[in-house]
Amino acid sequence: MPRTHFRTCSLCEAMCGLAVEVEGDQILSIRGDEDDVFSRGHICPKAVALKDLHEDPDRLRRPLRRRGSDWEEIGWDAALDLAAERLLEVQRNHGRHAVAVYQGNPTVHNYGALLYGQMLVRALGTRSRFSATSVDQLPHMLASLLMFGHQLLFPVPDVDHTSFLLVLGANPLVSNGSMMTAAGIERRLRALRARGGRLVVVDPRRTETAAMADSHLAIRPGTDALLLLALLQVVFAENLAHPGRLAPMLSGLDEVQAAVRELPPERVAAATGISAEDIRALARAFAQSPSAVAYGRVGVSTQELGGVCQWLLYVLNAVTGNLDRTGGAMFTNPAVDLVALGDRIGQRGHFAKGHSRVRGLPEFGGEWPAAVLAEEMETPGPGQIRAFVCLAGNPVLSTPNGARLERALPGLEFMVSVDPYLNETSRHAHLVLPPVSPLERDHYDLVFHGLAVRNTARYSPALFAPPPDAREDWQILHGLAQRIGARRGGQGVASRLMTRAAGRLGPRGILALLLRTGPHGRGLRPWGHGLTLKALEAAPHGVDLGPLTPALPEALRTADRRLALAPPALMADLARVRARMATAERESALSLIGRRDLRSNNSWMHNSARLTRGPEPCTLLMHPGDASARGLVHGDRVDVRSRAGQVEATLTVTDAMRPGVVSLPHGWGHDRPGTRLGVAAQRPGVSLNDVTDEREVDALCGTAVLNGVPVEVERSSAPPGAAP
Repeated sequence: MPRTHFRTCSLCEAMCGLAVEVEGDQILSIRGDEDDVFSRGHICPKAVALKDLHEDPDRLRRPLRRRGSDWEEIGWDAALDLAAERLLEVQRNHGRHAVAVYQGNPTVHNYGALLYGQMLVRALGTRSRFSATSVDQLPHMLASLLMFGHQLLFPVPDVDHTSFLLVLGANPLVSNGSMMTAAGIERRLRALRARGGRLVVVDPRRTETAAMADSHLAIRPGTDALLLLALLQVVFAENLAHPGRLAPMLSGLDEVQAAVRELPPERVAAATGISAEDIRALARAFAQSPSAVAYGRVGVSTQELGGVCQWLLYVLNAVTGNLDRTGGAMFTNPAVDLVALGDRIGQRGHFAKGHSRVRGLPEFGGEWPAAVLAEEMETPGPGQIRAFVCLAGNPVLSTPNGARLERALPGLEFMVSVDPYLNETSRHAHLVLPPVSPLERDHYDLVFHGLAVRNTARYSPALFAPPPDAREDWQILHGLAQRIGARRGGQGVASRLMTRAAGRLGPRGILALLLRTGPHGRGLRPWGHGLTLKALEAAPHGVDLGPLTPALPEALRTADRRLALAPPALMADLARVRARMATAERESALSLIGRRDLRSNNSWMHNSARLTRGPEPCTLLMHPGDASARGLVHGDRVDVRSRAGQVEATLTVTDAMRPGVVSLPHGWGHDRPGTRLGVAAQRPGVSLNDVTDEREVDALCGTAVLNGVPVEVERSSAPPGAAP
């Protein structure tokens, strides 16, 4: 008899509610949950691929141990014992920091992996920590730490109530909102315009979001900081700065005003490629709107001035009175408050407490930039990385100059991947530990409820019971941490008790405690009102906790309880912004930017036939004028070359691109030998990160520069008929 299971999709940030119809162990259909309190029936193409992921014959079901150039299946106890023994052996021979840990993007979509991954890191005691943060949202976290006092205190666009949405370097129609969880974003943007509001997009490409906007400004890559400074200059010069209720809690307002005084629109127009008239009109419209919010994402974060960009976006919202007010940039009040949890455990964040061994780039939150991972493996000396634990990541495809990392991995003494696939990174491991499918574990969005445009909560039990010989991510991580602690010796009583308790509770038990002690929870009382896990289980479509509401000054974690508009590190970095103005005007090379596809999420959704069918997704976009100047036509095979490497792609000629700018999607490049990705191998595409340069980072914080990469493009030198 068919039954319907309700759950939250765990494949991207949008938190769409799903209705999954099943009969026995067969999935009959996946559709949007019309009664979901947040998504209201919205669904994107990725959700239906949960069936493909669950049933994928290429998905690993048991641990694999390398035997020369081949693999053999082994039991879980033997696999976990082997991993613990080899990691500890490397640490005994070379020191604790010789073992590195990388946590990939899927970790944040899996609350068990998120909680227990930190337990494994503590058990290893290594400082060699890396994650996808530094190829993604690190500038957001840096600005939040330096301005608000906590790395997780993110203001979110109140898109459902704003009168003016300014979008820089983001494409929410494709991302479904990012650092702005907004299921059904197209419906929300259309509602914005229907109520008389404006949508303005700043992007070198006429993206899907730009195509529906009231205005699109095609900026030169890497110059967003100049645009933001000019917008602020107009706001101050024309007396449009009205912080309102924020005024008493602002520090550094005069310093910011002085810093932007010398950068009127006329000075930055040539560098940005946006006319002074358009910049002035934008500043006036934004500042004079009844409510407005400026929002930027990966396009501004992963460029050479990403840290400054995210800071200036926050400043623009604040000085126009659009921070912490309805219709502006607001703070969430989620059922599990990770900001308050960070307070309790003393983890508000830190920056530049140390610098990487080889290049001297700063740490953030105890992690090194992913751009230094390969050099830390290759460079001899104390602290050299000799072993690697890769958790739910594919850095060969997702970090800059992945080809260099690809060459470094085989030189490691030991590598273990926690991954359901033999992919471009895990194929180099000595041991692969595959977790269950997303439908075989329960789900709660610890992170994305804290980034959502409305306060809601939803818990999803597992749809299918995992096979008896399978392990969830948290069980793998806890098993490793427990074995490492037991074998190392010298572990304190408190640490042993904590590990033991975590094993007994499991992520579900920890979630129950976090909900009870959260801002909407019942507390530890056995009776009374308030949210509990049991209450969430009784509400399969979720619980609505209300709209975003003002939270300042109480939410601030700065020492003086004021909002720091002019943090010294960011103010000092303005010197690089001024230098960028001079270099931008002299640039002659093509500039490469990335993009994403609605049917894809980084590198891990390409083994689904239904998501990869249709027109070739991995092509190079180029403006007609640039193509003509190079004697190229639509459909040509072209070589894209940078200092770091070269790829060959099919050319798509389109006026959606700004002249002088080309675009490749990220996450492709599935033509490496040794993988087991049958569908992906049929349409491999090429890796953007074979062309991005690990030497190019935001000098302030170490974020990889994935947008604005200088490249040359010419007709392919490969002989006709050669395999792409």
